[in-house]
Amino acid sequence: MSENIGILGIGVYLPSTTMSAAQIAAATNGVWSEDAVREKLGINKKTIPGPQDGTQEMGALAALEAVKDANIDPKEIDVILCFGEEWKEYPLTTSALYIQDRIGATNAWGIDVQNRCCTSVSALKMAKDMLIADPDVKTVLVAGGYRNGDFVDYTDKNMSMMYNLSAGGGALILRKGMDKNLLLGSHLISDGSLARTAGVEIGGTLNPITTDNLNSAYKSLRLLDPEKMKARLNEVSQANWLTCIDKALAKSNKARSDIGYLDILHIKRSGHLGMLKDLGLYEDQTVYLEDYGHMGQVDQILSLKLGLDQGKIKDGTVVCMIAAGIGYVWAANIVQWGKA
Repeated sequence: MSENIGILGIGVYLPSTTMSAAQIAAATNGVWSEDAVREKLGINKKTIPGPQDGTQEMGALAALEAVKDANIDPKEIDVILCFGEEWKEYPLTTSALYIQDRIGATNAWGIDVQNRCCTSVSALKMAKDMLIADPDVKTVLVAGGYRNGDFVDYTDKNMSMMYNLSAGGGALILRKGMDKNLLLGSHLISDGSLARTAGVEIGGTLNPITTDNLNSAYKSLRLLDPEKMKARLNEVSQANWLTCIDKALAKSNKARSDIGYLDILHIKRSGHLGMLKDLGLYEDQTVYLEDYGHMGQVDQILSLKLGLDQGKIKDGTVVCMIAAGIGYVWAANIVQWGKA
């Protein structure tokens, strides 16, 4: 069974507060200089959450923007797939249902999904599959918020790869029977051998928060096995990413030469430039998120919106949307923007 599934609306929410490269450098106690934060890590500044910028609320605010952009009644939404992070206003509450109520999507049902920074790309594939398989599902909202940067300890040298963690919300509305902005092929790879090489160390059932570890618990996002993680990523990461891209392209009847815009999460500057080189692309065929940081699974939605706003994505542009999440997961989606 085949049916055109397209993007009908886009929404992004960004906190008004930011943290500069100079402030990040200072937080490392001088281990990283401001220039190194800018040039090596690729961060000029990043968004950080204000008092009201909870994960669920930022996802809801982005969803409201997507509904407005799509020009639909929220009652038209059949399903909400929320990719919002587990770090949220109230543990064990369902973020999709908070968003449902907040935006007035009273006819929808919702569920939270998690794949770390890969979740929005993964959820888009899930949404497309649901839209194709279920005749009763015509419109799906994919939305969520992110603020895992709260857990970063800038004095932990192993955590430099996560100094870029920022905050924000993103949302996309997908609809079946579209004749534009089509979501084409997808491909994902996961490597469970890395499942516990990074995460929040204190606060779960194995290592609960106590009076003794309280002060460090809320800054305990760590590389739990840094040597294993770095060695394995050096071995497989780029190859897995390129495999996802090539297989997603093949499922879309496209080739690397067709890519017009790389919708990529924020990574260090050398990695970003290396990916462009491997794909035969130029810097004006993407947006480097050096003024936003890495807001997890929101990055792909933010990059898509920025690409449109800056005129880098036009009718006919083939967008290659890629992500990677700790655990470890790599993913790619292909979107054909404009009229089918």
